Amino acid sequence: MRSTRPGSRESRRARDGVLTRHEAIRAVSTARARGEQVVFTNGCFDILHIGHIRSLEEASTLGDRLIVAVNSDASVRRLKGAHRPVIPGRQRAEMVAALACVDWVVLFGQTTPLQLIRTLAPDVLAKGGDWALDEIVGREEIESRGGRVVRLREIRGVRSSLILKGLAD
Repeated sequence: MRSTRPGSRESRRARDGVLTRHEAIRAVSTARARGEQVVFTNGCFDILHIGHIRSLEEASTLGDRLIVAVNSDASVRRLKGAHRPVIPGRQRAEMVAALACVDWVVLFGQTTPLQLIRTLAPDVLAKGGDWALDEIVGREEIESRGGRVVRLREIRGVRSSLILKGLAD
Protein backbone atom coordinates (compact mmCIF):
# COMPACT_ATOMS: atom_id res chain seq x y z
CA MET A 1 0.00 0.00 0.00
CA ARG A 2 1.09 3.53 -0.68
CA SER A 3 2.19 5.32 2.45
CA THR A 4 0.28 8.46 3.32
CA ARG A 5 3.13 10.01 5.30
CA PRO A 6 5.45 12.20 3.19
CA GLY A 7 8.98 10.86 3.13
CA SER A 8 8.10 7.53 4.74
CA ARG A 9 8.76 4.20 3.09
CA GLU A 10 6.87 1.03 3.81
CA SER A 11 8.96 -2.09 3.87
CA ARG A 12 7.36 -4.63 1.56
CA ARG A 13 8.41 -6.88 -1.24
CA ALA A 14 7.00 -6.07 -4.68
CA ARG A 15 5.48 -9.54 -4.94
CA ASP A 16 3.41 -8.84 -1.82
CA GLY A 17 1.47 -6.28 -3.86
CA VAL A 18 0.36 -8.94 -6.37
CA LEU A 19 -3.02 -10.15 -5.18
CA THR A 20 -5.31 -13.00 -6.08
CA ARG A 21 -8.77 -12.04 -7.29
CA HIS A 22 -10.23 -12.73 -3.81
CA GLU A 23 -7.49 -10.73 -2.09
CA ALA A 24 -8.16 -7.84 -4.49
CA ILE A 25 -11.87 -7.93 -3.65
CA ARG A 26 -11.04 -7.78 0.07
CA ALA A 27 -8.48 -4.99 -0.39
CA VAL A 28 -10.89 -2.83 -2.40
CA SER A 29 -13.71 -3.51 0.05
CA THR A 30 -11.50 -2.52 3.01
CA ALA A 31 -10.36 0.64 1.24
CA ARG A 32 -13.93 1.58 0.41
CA ALA A 33 -14.99 0.99 4.05
CA ARG A 34 -12.31 3.52 5.06
CA GLY A 35 -13.83 6.02 2.63
CA GLU A 36 -11.00 5.74 0.13
CA GLN A 37 -11.51 6.24 -3.60
CA VAL A 38 -10.27 3.29 -5.67
CA VAL A 39 -8.81 3.82 -9.14
CA PHE A 40 -8.59 0.93 -11.61
CA THR A 41 -6.50 0.63 -14.74
CA ASN A 42 -5.23 -2.28 -16.78
CA GLY A 43 -2.80 -3.36 -19.45
CA CYS A 44 -0.34 -5.96 -20.67
CA PHE A 45 2.80 -4.12 -19.48
CA ASP A 46 4.90 -6.52 -21.55
CA ILE A 47 7.85 -4.18 -21.92
CA LEU A 48 7.58 -1.69 -19.06
CA HIS A 49 8.40 1.79 -20.41
CA ILE A 50 8.14 5.48 -19.52
CA GLY A 51 4.64 5.71 -21.01
CA HIS A 52 3.44 3.07 -18.55
CA ILE A 53 5.19 4.77 -15.63
CA ARG A 54 3.72 8.19 -16.35
CA SER A 55 0.23 6.80 -16.96
CA LEU A 56 0.31 4.87 -13.68
CA GLU A 57 1.61 7.92 -11.82
CA GLU A 58 -1.20 10.02 -13.28
CA ALA A 59 -3.81 7.35 -12.51
CA SER A 60 -2.66 7.22 -8.88
CA THR A 61 -3.48 10.92 -8.45
CA LEU A 62 -7.15 10.30 -9.31
CA GLY A 63 -7.96 8.60 -5.99
CA ASP A 64 -6.54 7.12 -2.81
CA ARG A 65 -5.69 3.60 -4.01
CA LEU A 66 -4.58 2.34 -7.41
CA ILE A 67 -5.25 -1.22 -8.49
CA VAL A 68 -3.73 -2.38 -11.76
CA ALA A 69 -5.05 -5.40 -13.64
CA VAL A 70 -2.36 -7.11 -15.72
CA ASN A 71 -3.26 -9.42 -18.60
CA SER A 72 -2.18 -13.04 -18.11
CA ASP A 73 0.14 -14.67 -20.65
CA ALA A 74 -2.77 -16.38 -22.43
CA SER A 75 -4.67 -13.10 -22.58
CA VAL A 76 -1.65 -11.27 -24.04
CA ARG A 77 -1.21 -14.01 -26.68
CA ARG A 78 -4.86 -13.60 -27.73
CA LEU A 79 -4.42 -9.83 -28.02
CA LYS A 80 -0.88 -9.50 -29.38
CA GLY A 81 -0.09 -12.81 -31.09
CA ALA A 82 1.91 -15.97 -30.43
CA HIS A 83 5.24 -14.10 -30.02
CA ARG A 84 3.98 -12.21 -26.96
CA PRO A 85 4.34 -11.75 -24.08
CA VAL A 86 8.09 -11.35 -23.93
CA ILE A 87 8.07 -11.31 -20.12
CA PRO A 88 5.93 -13.84 -18.15
CA GLY A 89 2.81 -12.54 -16.40
CA ARG A 90 3.92 -13.07 -12.82
CA GLN A 91 7.11 -11.10 -13.50
CA ARG A 92 5.20 -8.32 -15.27
CA ALA A 93 2.78 -8.11 -12.33
CA GLU A 94 5.62 -7.94 -9.81
CA MET A 95 7.40 -5.17 -11.73
CA VAL A 96 4.20 -3.09 -11.83
CA ALA A 97 3.62 -3.78 -8.11
CA ALA A 98 7.13 -2.47 -7.36
CA LEU A 99 6.17 1.01 -8.52
CA ALA A 100 5.56 3.44 -5.67
CA CYS A 101 2.37 4.77 -7.27
CA VAL A 102 0.72 1.30 -7.40
CA ASP A 103 -1.06 -0.20 -4.40
CA TRP A 104 -2.18 -3.54 -5.78
CA VAL A 105 -1.85 -5.66 -8.90
CA VAL A 106 -4.09 -8.51 -9.98
CA LEU A 107 -3.61 -10.80 -12.99
CA PHE A 108 -6.62 -11.58 -15.17
CA GLY A 109 -7.05 -14.19 -17.88
CA GLN A 110 -9.92 -12.82 -19.93
CA THR A 111 -9.36 -10.79 -23.09
CA THR A 112 -10.82 -7.71 -21.36
CA PRO A 113 -11.01 -6.75 -17.68
CA LEU A 114 -14.79 -6.23 -17.78
CA GLN A 115 -15.59 -9.02 -15.34
CA LEU A 116 -12.99 -7.72 -12.89
CA ILE A 117 -14.26 -4.14 -13.23
CA ARG A 118 -17.80 -5.33 -12.49
CA THR A 119 -16.59 -7.31 -9.46
CA LEU A 120 -14.34 -4.62 -7.97
CA ALA A 121 -16.62 -1.68 -8.87
CA PRO A 122 -13.88 0.98 -8.68
CA ASP A 123 -14.73 4.66 -8.28
CA VAL A 124 -12.51 5.70 -11.16
CA LEU A 125 -11.58 3.84 -14.34
CA ALA A 126 -8.42 5.19 -15.97
CA LYS A 127 -7.15 4.19 -19.40
CA GLY A 128 -4.43 5.40 -21.74
CA GLY A 129 -5.13 8.39 -23.95
CA ASP A 130 -4.71 6.24 -27.05
CA TRP A 131 -8.13 4.73 -26.25
CA ALA A 132 -11.25 6.54 -27.46
CA LEU A 133 -13.79 7.03 -24.68
CA ASP A 134 -16.36 4.79 -26.37
CA GLU A 135 -13.74 1.99 -26.66
CA ILE A 136 -12.89 1.88 -22.95
CA VAL A 137 -14.09 -1.44 -21.56
CA GLY A 138 -16.15 -0.93 -18.40
CA ARG A 139 -16.99 2.71 -19.08
CA GLU A 140 -20.75 2.14 -19.07
CA GLU A 141 -20.62 0.14 -15.83
CA ILE A 142 -18.56 2.80 -14.04
CA GLU A 143 -20.59 5.76 -15.29
CA SER A 144 -23.92 4.06 -14.51
CA ARG A 145 -22.84 3.90 -10.84
CA GLY A 146 -21.79 7.55 -10.81
CA GLY A 147 -18.07 6.82 -11.18
CA ARG A 148 -15.61 8.61 -13.41
CA VAL A 149 -13.78 7.44 -16.52
CA VAL A 150 -10.53 9.27 -17.24
CA ARG A 151 -8.35 9.13 -20.32
CA LEU A 152 -4.72 9.47 -19.27
CA ARG A 153 -2.14 11.52 -21.12
CA GLU A 154 -0.39 9.66 -23.89
CA ILE A 155 3.30 9.79 -24.67
CA ARG A 156 3.29 9.44 -28.43
CA GLY A 157 5.72 7.05 -30.02
CA VAL A 158 6.38 5.11 -26.81
CA ARG A 159 4.71 1.71 -27.10
CA SER A 160 5.89 -1.81 -26.32
CA SER A 161 5.21 -2.94 -29.90
CA LEU A 162 7.40 -0.13 -31.27
CA ILE A 163 10.20 -0.95 -28.82
CA LEU A 164 10.04 -4.61 -29.83
CA LYS A 165 9.96 -3.68 -33.52
CA GLY A 166 13.12 -1.59 -33.02
CA LEU A 167 14.84 -4.56 -31.37
CA ALA A 168 13.93 -6.76 -34.33
CA ASP A 169 15.20 -4.30 -36.97
